[in-house]
Amino acid sequence: MVKTGIVRDERYLEHETGSYHVENPERLLHIYKALDDLQGFFVEVPPRQATQQEVTAVHDPGYVASIAATAGGPMRHLDPDTVVSPKSYEVALLAAGGLLAAIDAVMEGLDNASAFIRPPGHHAERNRAMGFCIFNNVAIGARYALSKYGLERVLIADWDLHHGNGTQRTFYSDPHVLYFSTHQYPYYPGTGHYTEIGEGEGRGFTVNVPLSAGQDDVDYANIFKHILRPIALAYRPQLILVSAGFDIYFQDPLGGMNVTERGFARLTDIVMDIAQTVCEGKFVITLEGGYNLQGLAGSVKEVVSVMAGRTTLDKGKWEEKEIKGFPRVQGIVNTTRRSLQDFWQWE
Repeated sequence: MVKTGIVRDERYLEHETGSYHVENPERLLHIYKALDDLQGFFVEVPPRQATQQEVTAVHDPGYVASIAATAGGPMRHLDPDTVVSPKSYEVALLAAGGLLAAIDAVMEGLDNASAFIRPPGHHAERNRAMGFCIFNNVAIGARYALSKYGLERVLIADWDLHHGNGTQRTFYSDPHVLYFSTHQYPYYPGTGHYTEIGEGEGRGFTVNVPLSAGQDDVDYANIFKHILRPIALAYRPQLILVSAGFDIYFQDPLGGMNVTERGFARLTDIVMDIAQTVCEGKFVITLEGGYNLQGLAGSVKEVVSVMAGRTTLDKGKWEEKEIKGFPRVQGIVNTTRRSLQDFWQWE
């Protein structure tokens, strides 16, 4: 039986962003209610706050101190999109620490885990908050896993609508973390062109797949199968982290993609298959974007159902659809492969 962990905590609701902000506590309220339907299929993993040392492995100490100085103060903007309120610093530490707790749980016995936390993280840079993100949870998690468990290779797969500029920048010259991102382009934050492949020792370990609007379940599945999978099988990560943004959902107010709840299940299935092949199934999902509340809750429920073994996909039907739909993304696949042909072999 698959052992799946879930990090959730009502303290994540205390990061207040204002009634009109799309990244608000209602996102987690809807997710947590959906998870109640899956009781018995997962175990609760209690979060903790990340330590200063863990956070400053990614962020500048002065920047961390500036966020700490907002504790107890009035609600205000760090940039046009990113809000802090009296408890945001405490909750941001809990968000990063929640992912670290999920990583510990998987490295120490569970098969996989999901951290349903906020604020999200993949836009946050070393000394700058961006795009609703304060601390870069997934980058902190990758550095933590490398350090605590002596890992040499971690894969971060990011299917959020927006490019994870902060994650990319953190590991742009680091071959110990392979960063793979699919994202709508050109769009916020403006980074993530396919020619951005890393620098120095990290060349070839950043893989960007910029996409025009309108990509659907089959398109995303084909991209993951024909770009991510062969690279991951060659790289052989010892842990896979997923920046799971549900803003590629077909009714998301910020996006232009056409992914459904079942499409998220298929992406999860593909990542699980990669993880089972290369790292004994060890993978951890962390929540990034997703702002259609019903779509967010339904998609999360599908993802966790697949992770926990409650739902088994008909892979034959999916593969039949993917073969038929491959011509739609063949140009994208070929362009990405050419940009990385000096670093990876393709089947």
